[in-house]
Amino acid sequence: MFKKAVEAKSHQRLSGADRKKLKRTIKDRFPRASDSDIDALLPLKTEMTVSKYQNRVHVYGVEGGFPMFFDIDGRGSEIYPTVYALWKAPELLPAFMLKGGEVSRFIIGGADLMFPGISVPGDGLPSFLAGEPWAVKVPGNPAPIAVGITTMSSSEALKAGLRGKALRITHYYGDLLWESVEGRYVPNAGFLEDAVLEDPALSLSFQNVDSIEGATSMEQKNESEIQEGLEYMDVNDIQADPNSASTVQCGGRNDRSEEINVSMGDVTVSGTSSVHDPNDQHTLSTEDVDALLDKCLLQSLHTTVKDKDLPMPGSTLWSNHVLPCRPSGTMLDIKKSSYKKLSKWLQAKSSAGLISAKEDKHKKEVVLVSVNRNHAEYSCFKPEKRAVEKNDQPSDRSAIENRARKILEVTEIYKPSIHVNSIFSSVGAEAGNLFSASEATDTVFKYVEKENLVKPTNKSIVVLDAILCDALFRGAIKKGSTYPTEIHKKDLGPTFISRMLPHHVVTRGSESVVRRGGLKTIQILTERRQGNKKVTKLSGMETFLIDAEGLASELQKKFACSTTVAELPGKKGHEVLVQGGVIDDLAKHLIEQYGIPKRYIEVLDKTKK
Repeated sequence: MFKKAVEAKSHQRLSGADRKKLKRTIKDRFPRASDSDIDALLPLKTEMTVSKYQNRVHVYGVEGGFPMFFDIDGRGSEIYPTVYALWKAPELLPAFMLKGGEVSRFIIGGADLMFPGISVPGDGLPSFLAGEPWAVKVPGNPAPIAVGITTMSSSEALKAGLRGKALRITHYYGDLLWESVEGRYVPNAGFLEDAVLEDPALSLSFQNVDSIEGATSMEQKNESEIQEGLEYMDVNDIQADPNSASTVQCGGRNDRSEEINVSMGDVTVSGTSSVHDPNDQHTLSTEDVDALLDKCLLQSLHTTVKDKDLPMPGSTLWSNHVLPCRPSGTMLDIKKSSYKKLSKWLQAKSSAGLISAKEDKHKKEVVLVSVNRNHAEYSCFKPEKRAVEKNDQPSDRSAIENRARKILEVTEIYKPSIHVNSIFSSVGAEAGNLFSASEATDTVFKYVEKENLVKPTNKSIVVLDAILCDALFRGAIKKGSTYPTEIHKKDLGPTFISRMLPHHVVTRGSESVVRRGGLKTIQILTERRQGNKKVTKLSGMETFLIDAEGLASELQKKFACSTTVAELPGKKGHEVLVQGGVIDDLAKHLIEQYGIPKRYIEVLDKTKK
């Protein structure tokens, strides 16, 4: 919310009526707040101001003092306290406690809070609903460091195995709203004289809050030290076994793999160097550059190149996948290799059997068609787990954002229904969990094996007992019809899955959401308005974790036209309205920039007869 600088359109004092309305809104939205808390945050005999920003955010504060609340949409329905308000009234919001200071680095770096980073109390996860405001605290410190919105309910979180995003952070200690205050106040650190946090940058405490005036600011940490965890994805990923990425047991690496790893050890840039010369690649031999190319290709094939994204132009593979895998501070120039050209390099890898590539005669470009993930060089390679490189160059930052938007994963999962609960119970599986299609199929075949239901005279036929027959056909067979007594093995899995409740998981970068039912499509509609003008409407983007406001701003710049965002009448979600008939270009933009599969985009042009 406050990661980028936004200029305020106006500053004005609140009238008496608006002040009373604000107090009523805060009392209704934060029932944990006592009258003394509200009086402390909004003093009776002190002028209150409201600052209105270009992104519709309203910030309420004490005149000449500190911002206390901010309203996301400016309508009064999405009001949240600032960290200053939480330091004065720490119990204003319920709070998630972090596992430690290591996780806090990501939060004050601008990342959202993931469930693996939360310390769950001994009595279990507290109860909450999706869309509730919650604060974030560090162990041993009563002063909250961030505030955000829950992305799912506690019951949904437990069903998802406490994975994915817990809190979408809207404001945190150290962001632009906090930095906008002159003479910033930081609670006294004396509370922690006898306690040392894992992260000294967050050695905050809550003492003598009433004496805000004249309080000193915290000495700022080195920016790279505080921001180094900005691209935090998942605590469990950091703790994962680095060998788990390889699914093929190799008795020994082939000579080429050893050569790649040895060469990469030689070209790694020293972390102690204060300045990196981007043109210093002349120190690498041709063999070193070849090894570096192969290393980056294998790293990208393991981490970012997905089979569903193929076929892929060679230029896209190079810019969006291979280049981001190069070591920090190192240039990667294909011209300094023995191949000289990208097309020759990809054709050489194709000849070696690692990939399959062919030349597009119309575009005159080599296209990556498939990846041989059983190839010895691929199987024996262990990808590195490394943080995404931060770069101050706008072009690199834009490339990173584009890559993050494209990394979209949609997984279909299923929950046992009352029809199949007995099957799961019989094999000892938890009926309340979510299962993939393969896991559900394995479950029913475990039951078949346990009850010895395979027909002795024909191993491809399963004999249905009463429990399995009810699970597959009860309620699906018309009255008066005879229930089947046998089923072919190839039909058993699909029939069993059809009796379960469909769900889906949508993941984009570090954000993940579990929803019930099938995946809904994005709708793009073009119609005519008064004056024979065309307008294009876009809805359903929230399904794929795309922010409507951010997309509208992006489309405004891309198509050089006005855009607006409105709530869908009678439905959850928003609608982006774009002036002009840009239906085809808009669909192409969603596919290329956000990785939306074409089958999930529904297009209707009402302007064509």
